[in-house]
Amino acid sequence: MKIATSAQMQSIDRAATEKFKIRSSVLMSRAGAALADRTHILFPKKNVLVLCGCGNNGGDGLVAARRLKSKKHKVRVAMLCDKKDMSADCLREFRAAQKAGIRIEFSPVFEEKDFSGCVVIDAIFGTGLKREVTGYIAGVISMLNASGTPVIATDIPSGISADTGIMLGTAARALCTVTFGLPKRGHFLYPGAEYTGGLVIENIGFPEELLAAEDVRIDLTSMDFVSMFFEKRQKSSHKGDYGHVLIAGGSTGRTGAARLAARACLRSGAGLVTMGVPLSLMNCYQSGAVEEMTMGLPDDSSGRLSSQALDSILELADSRIDVIAAGPGMGVSGDTERLMIDLVMMSPVPLVIDADGLNSLSSSCAAKKNLQEIFQCARSPVVLTPHPGELKRLCAAAGIEESDRITTASALAQKTGAVVLLKGAYSIIADPDGSVFVNPTGNPGMATAGSGDVLTGIIAALLGQGISPFHAAVAGAFIHGLAGDAAAEANGEHSLIASDIIEYLPKAFSMLDI
Repeated sequence: MKIATSAQMQSIDRAATEKFKIRSSVLMSRAGAALADRTHILFPKKNVLVLCGCGNNGGDGLVAARRLKSKKHKVRVAMLCDKKDMSADCLREFRAAQKAGIRIEFSPVFEEKDFSGCVVIDAIFGTGLKREVTGYIAGVISMLNASGTPVIATDIPSGISADTGIMLGTAARALCTVTFGLPKRGHFLYPGAEYTGGLVIENIGFPEELLAAEDVRIDLTSMDFVSMFFEKRQKSSHKGDYGHVLIAGGSTGRTGAARLAARACLRSGAGLVTMGVPLSLMNCYQSGAVEEMTMGLPDDSSGRLSSQALDSILELADSRIDVIAAGPGMGVSGDTERLMIDLVMMSPVPLVIDADGLNSLSSSCAAKKNLQEIFQCARSPVVLTPHPGELKRLCAAAGIEESDRITTASALAQKTGAVVLLKGAYSIIADPDGSVFVNPTGNPGMATAGSGDVLTGIIAALLGQGISPFHAAVAGAFIHGLAGDAAAEANGEHSLIASDIIEYLPKAFSMLDI
């Protein structure tokens, strides 16, 4: 499913009326009906207060008011505007609501008690809001939030930017948001995502070709989409058919990260996994390895990989490695900085770079080389998996000014030519061609040490099985979150650890249509 900007949704709305001759009154009627029906499902017996603005969002609220009255709700409407400012469609629905006998007040003076014992429909501002909410309406919204009254938002919570998710002065905090046609960027960018509450997407009759418009380059990852990249394994297949992944990392005091990545890689279907670790730590790794293989690489005197490890890694990649995942537990030093630059420029196989692999790149680039120049020389595709702090350092090294998560991840992908997976609540996966996916799976319990290493292993495994870098990152993020959700459902979020995510990877894969 596509995710639209406010301008793109306005264009779809305009095309529906002009090209497909769908009357705006019909779309408004369907939107209001969907809003009312969701309110009735959630609160079948509650009184309803509808807060309406003067635009089409207010019109939707007025339609909802009439429909809820027909469902035996006690309904009242507060118009937070002057009658003379109403749009034509809103004015039409206002007159219809008056004829239906609904109590309507203009700009009433509220007290907190006015919100008690009811559910509020927020139909004040729509997705086109650009200015800050101030004055009387800001006061009403603040009082509403303080009351704790459940709120159902129309399209997007009033006061949230549909494009960036930022709060424009103040914003209504919704229990649930009913949006129309397509979800909007602001539903997935914080704080907008938090204020949205549960998101319900209603297609109110927009033609499918409009909702699938190619100029809308952001998609919401779905189970069906991820399932497309997998098929049942051939009975005659062998481990060599499913990729050999090298996990390059580990350092003194950080031996767990490479293990987690390796285990996740195997659980995600890789045929073979080798951990390439500092030679001085080989005994530690070999004593715990079961399905994984180990390979000692030259290290420095501090238990970190040396830049001299490059030759061994490249020799292995030339002969029997299909993917390199670099960075888990690697540490940062002058040697790792040189190693990561050379790996990007010389690796003959795809690279997944995480954690200290990213930190080594951004640190070395800040001092010596431009990040863009390094990636322009890359021999093979690269997937970068930064968390927000790592992204900040990479952007500084690449000369990118940070904006919202979607815009920033996309800018880094386009400047480096690498796939960028920005981790966090609603992970963002950006391709250099401008395509972006937003990942809906995962939960706060996954904010734990080693979770990112698990993700690295999953993506590397999918790359080794022949999935393209962009789609491996999209599918990897989805499966990672799916496993985390299954683990949280079984054991709760509070105690979730990275090993739990690996434990539930089989369940996550079993949920795909393979």
